[in-house]
Amino acid sequence: MTTCLVQLTDLHIREPGKLAYGRLDTASYLRRAVQSVLQLRQPADAVVITGDLSDFGREAEYAHLQALLAPLAMPIYLMPGNHDDRDQLRRSFPSHTYLGDGRFVQYSVRIGGLRLIALDTCVPGQSHGALCRERLDWLEAALDDCRGEAVVVALHHPPFRTLIGHMDDIGLLEGAEALEAIVSRHANIERVICGHLHRAIDVRFGGTLASTSPAPAHQVCLDLAPDAPSQWVLEPPGFRVHALPEGGRLVTHLAPCGDFEGPYPFHDGGGLID
Repeated sequence: MTTCLVQLTDLHIREPGKLAYGRLDTASYLRRAVQSVLQLRQPADAVVITGDLSDFGREAEYAHLQALLAPLAMPIYLMPGNHDDRDQLRRSFPSHTYLGDGRFVQYSVRIGGLRLIALDTCVPGQSHGALCRERLDWLEAALDDCRGEAVVVALHHPPFRTLIGHMDDIGLLEGAEALEAIVSRHANIERVICGHLHRAIDVRFGGTLASTSPAPAHQVCLDLAPDAPSQWVLEPPGFRVHALPEGGRLVTHLAPCGDFEGPYPFHDGGGLID
């Protein structure tokens, strides 16, 4: 049996009728992403959304988000990003009891053969992220409780340089080295998954792989110049599918959002098509 965890991220949902940056209807893009998740050949066992659920952390934005996510029948795990408000998120999603009531939104849940550990990197009122000793100690304890299980650690701010300068300036500015040291001590961590970057990026980290995911709407421009401006682009959107076969290794796929021609066979019934 294969466990499938879908990762969505950076939704930036506004109130109905409001446009992000004055020109982008993020809700319509999320609707398309939800339909793409529902059309997967192998249904997802759960969906995790790795932050920036809303654009301003407002009650009306979370109400809109709740309606947009309603077609998804599988468990949905929410995480705050720098555009979110922890307290409002909890008030708006009271049935999501895993969000807890502490200083940080951190939790450990089992999804089929996989353990998802969500780590809070948010700094209220700031765009950058941080991991203080309290959050790192919580992670160590959570990892000690699931030794021998396949683990995915999820956080909003990536704990590595992406070489996109303006995003690295607001990346995980505290605790990245300590996090990598913890990850390196736990060989059962199959993946560290992140949001924030609106792009698909992969890097070696602590003896495993760390990655970011595209967003359902806008992407950050791929410009590695140190002085590149902060800009977004409507490149094809997507999401990640993290699949764990029983007794095997985690395999991550990048799935596009939208409808496309096909599928078509590679043969005509009698052999390869000439």
